[in-house]
Amino acid sequence: MARLIYAERALSDLARLVDFLVQTEPGAAMEAVDLITEAVQVLENHPLIGRSAELGLRELVISRGKSGYIALYSYEPEQDTVLLLSVRHQREAGFVPH
Repeated sequence: MARLIYAERALSDLARLVDFLVQTEPGAAMEAVDLITEAVQVLENHPLIGRSAELGLRELVISRGKSGYIALYSYEPEQDTVLLLSVRHQREAGFVPH
C-alpha cells in the first residue's frame, strides 16, 4: 500500500474550495471534502489509476454531480509514495504553478 502525503498546496486548495462552498452551498462544503478525501485514499491501493498529465504527473478525476474536482499528484514507485500536489474544481481554468 502506497504512502499518501498531502503537499501544503493541496491542503491550501482544500481550504479554498471549502471557503467557496461555505459561501455558495454551505451544506455541500463538508460533503465535498469527504468526497475528495475518499477518492484520494483510493490512490493508496491504486496509485496509477489517474490519467497521465504533463511532466510525469497524474490527475485523478473526482465526480460530483455534473462536474467535480481534479487532484494533481505524483507517484514515486521507488518509495511507493503518492504526493498529492493540488486540487481544483473541474470548472477552474487549470492548476496554478507552484
